[in-house]
Amino acid sequence: MTSRGTYPQGVGEAPDGVPVPRLSSGTTTIGLRCGDGVVLATERRATMGHFIANKTTIKLFRIDRHLGMTLAGSLGDAQAVIRQVQSEAALYRARVGRPLWVEAATTFASNLLNASRFSPYFGWFIIGGVDPTGPRLFSVEASGGSAEERFVSIGSGSPFAYGVLENAWHAKTGVQEGVDLAVRALTAAMKRDSASGDGYAVATITERGFVEIGPSEIARRLAALGLA
Repeated sequence: MTSRGTYPQGVGEAPDGVPVPRLSSGTTTIGLRCGDGVVLATERRATMGHFIANKTTIKLFRIDRHLGMTLAGSLGDAQAVIRQVQSEAALYRARVGRPLWVEAATTFASNLLNASRFSPYFGWFIIGGVDPTGPRLFSVEASGGSAEERFVSIGSGSPFAYGVLENAWHAKTGVQEGVDLAVRALTAAMKRDSASGDGYAVATITERGFVEIGPSEIARRLAALGLA
């Protein structure tokens, strides 16, 4: 039997050895570090190979009031990692009496993924938030390697998103400008990547906490940007 996460995208292996479809989020996820916070954004499509399996997939998660994550890869594997990071953040807050810092959450996720690298969780993550050191943003790949980022995109649509991000991100980008930039980058990806689509999920994380942008506000921004 093939080990968890080692088979090709969209294909698993049943106990009797018969290949079966495997739900993948083959996706576009985005993180932006801004002067006053962090923006995390994804679209909502999940696929099984070339089949669109779900159009309302949740890929953007609140970990704590100051901390969030996005996922790409095998949906089940990635969600399992998210749940463990959420649990660790809640446990740390209960034991220590203060929130888990962003880099510490990244280290936990990195160690978790590295410990299972021979039977891997097939997922890639963006972790972002605000703590006493300021806005922080990290990417973590499936074997546990992590890197701090100014902006990052992960998933099948990321090459198209990077074309927008590389051109428009700057050191003085604020959270509100970052939301518009994330929406523009997601739109570019959804126009060219068949595994990305079906709507937007965008959240800001500032000193006031994790706030997800509602559909009506996203629609207003799309119209203002000429993307509606």
